[in-house]
Amino acid sequence: MNQHPLKVASLGIQHVLAMYAGAVVVPLIIGGAIGLTVEQLTYLVSIDIFMCGIATLLQVMSNRFFGIGLPVVLGCTFTAVAPIISIGTQHGISAIYGAIIVSGLFVIVVAKSFGKLVKFFPPVVTGCVVTIIGITLIPVAMNNVAGGQGSPDFGSLSNIGLAFGTLLIIIVVNRFFTGFIRSISILIGIIFGTVAAYFMGQVDFTPVADASWFHMIKPFYFGMPTFELSSIITMILVALVGLVEATGVYFALGDICDKEIKDNDLAKGYRAEGMAIILGGLFNSFPYTTFSQNVGLLQLTGVKEKRVIIVMSFMLMALGLLPKVGALTTVIPAAVLGGAMIAMFGMVLANGIKMLSKVDFSSQENLLIIACSVGLGMGVTAVPGLFAQMPESIRILTENGIVAGSLTAIIMNIIFNELKKKKPAAIKIKETNNSSMAVNK
Repeated sequence: MNQHPLKVASLGIQHVLAMYAGAVVVPLIIGGAIGLTVEQLTYLVSIDIFMCGIATLLQVMSNRFFGIGLPVVLGCTFTAVAPIISIGTQHGISAIYGAIIVSGLFVIVVAKSFGKLVKFFPPVVTGCVVTIIGITLIPVAMNNVAGGQGSPDFGSLSNIGLAFGTLLIIIVVNRFFTGFIRSISILIGIIFGTVAAYFMGQVDFTPVADASWFHMIKPFYFGMPTFELSSIITMILVALVGLVEATGVYFALGDICDKEIKDNDLAKGYRAEGMAIILGGLFNSFPYTTFSQNVGLLQLTGVKEKRVIIVMSFMLMALGLLPKVGALTTVIPAAVLGGAMIAMFGMVLANGIKMLSKVDFSSQENLLIIACSVGLGMGVTAVPGLFAQMPESIRILTENGIVAGSLTAIIMNIIFNELKKKKPAAIKIKETNNSSMAVNK
């Protein structure tokens, strides 16, 4: 069913608003954590918005090689935030983009066969990984609630008030509204929080005045990428978890759009994500994956036309070319972001728990996998010097809590669950052979 151009445009704007807060908060948090200047932060936000449009087009415009061909929206995954901050803090911004590029190449290489790898990422593994990432993100949120690390008014009553005022607005919107308004609750909370901060004298519009009206995107804006093994492993794990999440979104959209999702469709979808990740690394933005909030908006409006998402993609690309729009987001006070981050990062943790809810908790093996992986992941995060005396080849896998916890979950799941599945089959074959021998006798 074809829609009037004005209606298509209005629906496109709704999709932009639904994903906008998630799209801009990620570069604001990462840029702030790794110490970027206001000018660099403005570019980072702008290029992220632009690349969200490009990444979405890669998925929607399906062809023989890539693209799921469904009305799916891509944005930076929150599961990448903590790993990127960790890499940037330890190895510098160049290592972030080297790791992102390699992880994108990895996704393209495994796209065809990822269906066979999925068995190594059951809910007990993905649930542990996302839970660890969610817990790791909470301190980032709480530092912002207090005003940001190193700020002179860290922990002041005004910062605490702004943060929890923003969070309260998000909660109220979710309690008393439904549909589209609820889907943009984070954006509404940030806007109200920033307005309140303005009247408190905590908003400075100088970055907006200083920013130009138009700019061109530049590859390697932050310098040439460097390739550091532990950072690469970290981002590959993040990419694999992203593919597992994306698979669920693909099937959900397939049901909504009455389209059967085949293995070839999945492979094309994975390749599009891999290409989006590589472009993110080349143009100094982030790894991209499917945004589930836009799936909810799709169900709400009942409009399943790809044309709406294509229009939305071009809107995002246009916004990404306007530095003043990017600069406007940089004036949001850290405390306001912190209030929104409690809700957003708490949802990452809640999603991890939701994944784990699918696990058979009557199995002592599953309980042990969760206990060891989450315990080790959080232990390394809380005590980063724990394995400092280990050889460098081992430290690559242990110096990052997310990597240590994720690998623990993957290996223990193989030992306790995958090998256990194969064992009865082997016994059965042996029994069959014995029976055959008896009959022959």
